Amino acid sequence: MDIDEVKARAGPREFGPSDDVPEAYREAATRMLQFHANSEIMGAYLEKPFVRQSPSIDRKLAFSAKVQDEIGHGQLLYRAAEALGVKTREEMLDELARGEGKFLNCFHYEMEEWAETPMIAFFVDGAAMKRQATLKRSSWAPYAHAMDKICFEEGFHVKHGEDIMRELAGGSKAEQRRLQDAFETWWPRILQFFGPTDDESTHHDFAADVGLKTATNDELRTQFLDAYVPKARKYGLEIPDEPRIRYHEDEDRYEVVEDDLDWEEFFAIANNEYPEGRERIDGRANAREAVSWVRDALESGDRAGSDEGVVAAGGD
Repeated sequence: MDIDEVKARAGPREFGPSDDVPEAYREAATRMLQFHANSEIMGAYLEKPFVRQSPSIDRKLAFSAKVQDEIGHGQLLYRAAEALGVKTREEMLDELARGEGKFLNCFHYEMEEWAETPMIAFFVDGAAMKRQATLKRSSWAPYAHAMDKICFEEGFHVKHGEDIMRELAGGSKAEQRRLQDAFETWWPRILQFFGPTDDESTHHDFAADVGLKTATNDELRTQFLDAYVPKARKYGLEIPDEPRIRYHEDEDRYEVVEDDLDWEEFFAIANNEYPEGRERIDGRANAREAVSWVRDALESGDRAGSDEGVVAAGGD
């Protein structure tokens, strides 16, 4: 196929490993999937400390399950990317460890106290659900199939985050204040979850033309605001004065004044130039190096098993 044929045929779950799609499609799909997989892994690293810091055994179990889910999501997505034949899973993981693999901006920041956990588990995961639901209609079938499982589990993650927020919002004045402070810190970052504005998005047009994406960044950001501004207020959170949020009563929709968002910082983070994100990347690299002996042992075992099979076949 050439690109024109791909564009003409593009639809939900249209293409798979057996299809001879052009290199431009393979590279675009690999870039999307690798970014998504990296984000799942680095999101797990952001939340991992709260397995220990959770205030009860139930919360510890929930956070442990969530972190395991996110790592599993990353593995599913690396495999869906690997099926495109551009990069292997190992190559993508090595790029992440070297700081060459990009991931969501919000996972470059530090999360230090319990009141911040619903900022990820409720708001960011809620934003993820908005995006991921559209990816169930991606034209790369392995991506769409992975989204079936991921969206199912992310739904539980959002409920988990909402339960923590409900508890904090109904707690002491000090807990409510800490929740509001966390919200004010994270709100601009949450709104940048969907990426740059449509006119600044580098890859959207091609991805949309070939069916990899089905919604724009601005559309998803607006959908998120319409759903989550009322939810934030439901739990007593005050929307910060900046970035400004405008409500269009005639259309019953919200809109962020995107010039109020710090896009200079956004693009610095996107290029892995943010110090805190660099620390997390280095942590991931160190963890990967620490268990390299396991990979070596498994590979040695595979080779030994293969050699034994050859010897046995020769003896027959």
